[in-house]
Amino acid sequence: MSVRNTVKSIQDIMRQDVGVDGDAQRISQLCWMFFLKIIDDQDQQLELMQKGYRSPIPEKYQWRVWAADPEGMTGDELLTFINSDLFPTLKELPTAGNPGDRRRVVRAVFEDAYNYMKSGQLMRQVINKINQVDFNNLAERQHFGDIYEQILNDLQSAGNAGEYYTPRALTAFMVDRIDPNPGEILLDPACGTGGFLTCALRYMRERYVKKVEDEQRMQQTLRAVEKKQLPHMLCVTNMLLHGIEDPGFVRHDNTLARPYISYTASDRVDIILTNPPFGGREEDGIETNFPKHFQNRETADLFLALIIRLLKPGGRAAVVLPDGSLFGEGVKTRLKEHLMEECNLHTIVRLPNSVFKPYASIGTNLLFFEKGEPTQDIWFYEHHVPEGQKAYSMTKPIRVEHLKPCVDWWGGLKRKGRKETEVTWRVTVDEVKARGYNLDFKNPHIVADDAGDPEDLLAKLVESEKRTAALGDQLKAALEEALLR
Repeated sequence: MSVRNTVKSIQDIMRQDVGVDGDAQRISQLCWMFFLKIIDDQDQQLELMQKGYRSPIPEKYQWRVWAADPEGMTGDELLTFINSDLFPTLKELPTAGNPGDRRRVVRAVFEDAYNYMKSGQLMRQVINKINQVDFNNLAERQHFGDIYEQILNDLQSAGNAGEYYTPRALTAFMVDRIDPNPGEILLDPACGTGGFLTCALRYMRERYVKKVEDEQRMQQTLRAVEKKQLPHMLCVTNMLLHGIEDPGFVRHDNTLARPYISYTASDRVDIILTNPPFGGREEDGIETNFPKHFQNRETADLFLALIIRLLKPGGRAAVVLPDGSLFGEGVKTRLKEHLMEECNLHTIVRLPNSVFKPYASIGTNLLFFEKGEPTQDIWFYEHHVPEGQKAYSMTKPIRVEHLKPCVDWWGGLKRKGRKETEVTWRVTVDEVKARGYNLDFKNPHIVADDAGDPEDLLAKLVESEKRTAALGDQLKAALEEALLR
């Protein structure tokens, strides 16, 4: 049976279980089970390759011991073992706190995990299906990686869980334009399911990883934080699938909960790639971690302030932000002024409202900037939905090839030879200042429909109002006459 069919069979079995309610719970359930199988397969490989290697999971709780036998535990015995023994043990797994201690990863994944399944028989069926995938088989692992991407994509229809998923066409495009290299410290401070990280890994392996040392340098310089349990667990599993030996760098935490001023030079990074949550509000007190002039409970604003601080001089960033961040006033104005003084905001890619459907239907933008020099000019690129298509959707999402015209126009890593076209234009820092740092510049090459002479329009409005009043009088008279009859 193919990996795709295996995953489909697992999902069909889970739908029969009364304890699993909806896509988000099913994906969460799948994730912790896949995690244990993947890390066990990886452990067995490391035991052969590294003398003295020991699994982070005690022997009794290793997948190969309790799950691998298709005739093994089932029914109430299996449920009791999972709920009363396996979960409590892994949630409290003792850790040494040393770098590379994989027990930290296991404990972090299970801290808030939950077993939703109520049928031990169905659980055994799922386990036996998972056993059909060999994660030490490179071809199977790569194929499963593609399936896993689809599972993550399914989150877009799983209620609010869709907020953790950024279309892969966007993450791949942003990584490609930033051009990360092994050894550069790369951070996603709101990493969700790990889309930017996996795209960066793929990009560097295809272009720059030639030796074992390159791979080690790349893995050692990844940084990520995720606030919520489900995407954190999905991200850690994603990292294991992509050949990361110690995904402990993916912290289960809130980046914004640490005081802004406590981030010092030692915390600074070379690259930030992120899609911070927008439209949401942070819990009470989080904004007090920030300087007074940046204090705001809107998550996207706080992340932007922190991103600017966390970049090293010469560091570069690509960030997804909503339209409101471009035209907003107050704190948003001060943030944009700070951004343009501290960084060269060289490119803004404007995206149509439908890119993030169905989770969000608001206009979004990709901001590209480099720290160290103030902004002089900003290039805008307006991305349009492909001809013949009204909007992006679940069945017709944005694809990498849709962004190729922007790549062709970009001008390489040095952004040389850019020219104005019907979808691109340039504005100066003085133009931005004259508008009070409102960055919501419309495409100057699109001529707005002529609405007509204002005096003529006013006359038509007055005439229309007179006709409406006359009709109202007629209706009133007809009603009065009807009542008198």
